[in-house]
Amino acid sequence: MDGQWWFNLRTQKVEQGQGDPNSERLGPYDTRAEAEGVLERMRKRNEAFDEQEDA
Repeated sequence: MDGQWWFNLRTQKVEQGQGDPNSERLGPYDTRAEAEGVLERMRKRNEAFDEQEDA
């Protein structure tokens, strides 16, 4: 588990290994880059979902 990366929702930072409880984090991700990009990926998915819902 120590090699996995997380995005901490409370601090808005990427962290590796043990940290805040999982309820405060998104992940785990295999790479730091994946964790860093999670909010952008979520934003794009939400936009796509909204567009589908509007159609």
